[in-house]
Amino acid sequence: MDLILCHTTADFDTLGAAVGLSRLMPGARVVLTGGAHPTVREFLALHRDEYALIERRSVRTDQIRTVTVVDTQWRDRLGKAAEWLDLPDVEIIVYDHHQDTAGDIAATKRYVEAVGATATLIAEQLQASQVTLTAAEATVMALGIHVDTGSLTFEHTTVRDAAALTWLMGQGANLRAIAEYVEPGLSPQLQDLLAKALDQIQIETIRGIAIASLLLPQEGYVQGLSHLASHLLDLTETNILLLAVCYPTADSNEERLNIIARLHSGSLATSQLEGINLGKLLEPLGGGGHSRAAAATLRTSAPKSVLAQLIEQIKTEIPHPPTARDLMSSPVRTIRPETTIGEAQRILLRYGHSGLSVVNEQDQLVGVVSRRDLDIALHHGFSHAPVKGYMATSLKTIAPDTPLSEIQSLMVTYDVGRLPVLENQQLVGIVTRTDVLRQLQQDGERGSAGIGGWGLGKRRKAISEKHPQGIAVWYGLVRCLRWLRVGCAIASLQHSGKC
Repeated sequence: MDLILCHTTADFDTLGAAVGLSRLMPGARVVLTGGAHPTVREFLALHRDEYALIERRSVRTDQIRTVTVVDTQWRDRLGKAAEWLDLPDVEIIVYDHHQDTAGDIAATKRYVEAVGATATLIAEQLQASQVTLTAAEATVMALGIHVDTGSLTFEHTTVRDAAALTWLMGQGANLRAIAEYVEPGLSPQLQDLLAKALDQIQIETIRGIAIASLLLPQEGYVQGLSHLASHLLDLTETNILLLAVCYPTADSNEERLNIIARLHSGSLATSQLEGINLGKLLEPLGGGGHSRAAAATLRTSAPKSVLAQLIEQIKTEIPHPPTARDLMSSPVRTIRPETTIGEAQRILLRYGHSGLSVVNEQDQLVGVVSRRDLDIALHHGFSHAPVKGYMATSLKTIAPDTPLSEIQSLMVTYDVGRLPVLENQQLVGIVTRTDVLRQLQQDGERGSAGIGGWGLGKRRKAISEKHPQGIAVWYGLVRCLRWLRVGCAIASLQHSGKC
């Protein structure tokens, strides 16, 4: 008997990858080792008979030949089925996409690659083997890729994920089912929790990184916390979210604590979050997951203390962001207020600048003159006039230690392309849009800001305050924007011939 094991609390990626593998391994059976996410349970309630599933209790251990583990490399993610890994003469194979974790499964063969979803690896093998899928098989695999890549919007998404998704759509993946299960609506209980969460959530900014945390006491287990966390991350437009829900246990004075951790860089450069791995953060608590999405469940008598310790640990891992001192050009070419328009224009042409800083006799900044200002003056025949009559004197300036995120915000908010850097009232450098873009490129920025970078935060807040029911409209906007980005990615692949 050949078995394919999904990890406990199965998500769509582990299920989709397992279903796909069952087509590459004729006769193999898929085992759900322990529970599933609520949306996965709802999906299987309708589609279970479409797949080669078998109950764990129906497995005869003396007949097992191979055990293939998908979407995890850890024994404790397999529940009691982990015992099968110790059987003699059993080949163990692992498929996973979590490259940042070594795992403790002693595999005979291991296929771990840097893609957004394990289902992507399996889809590529199916395509290479020219296997034709049923619509149900293509749908569950597509769901795996959608969920684990945020519909191709998470930063660990690759071109391979988009190509695999396109192939699965060609195999008949049901888009209506995908739209229903990728981002289901919140239940009435979760809607109530969302309202409480938005009132009680704590947000603090450390070195330009916005951290949101929340502890919600409840009377019992709450289903769908991962969906609640996704909504909170969108609505608060923060970079890191720690959502904790605690409830009493019947057999002890301790409480059950469920922790959901999420990370979203938004408009930040990738390097500003590269030291944070949420999966490793929660491993000591018995949890795990991705570097940007993880969860843990534990018993504790001090849930507040556990959450506080996690927040403090995250703070220590936040790197110091690039500052104006790292970006600025120095020394700055300057002119005096009495410099003529014509001379200033010649300096611009000679050195290729887009503007010049104007300083007084004490080398203090008194204004900035742009190429556009000079062109207007020259057009009216004022080449001999001093620049002090045309320079801008209402200036936005920054300090050498101003972080990159604040520099970006100033440039966007005030539509300025040059920010003088002042230290002790002296001009020590200047940061331009080109400097910022160069830094973002070096940091591996993917070129598209998250929802938070589109300036929608204030609009969302206004909607929620004036029209409480309108928050549903906000969800729809966010969802439409995500699907628009998916369509653009797939269209780009088709145009380039990579699909």
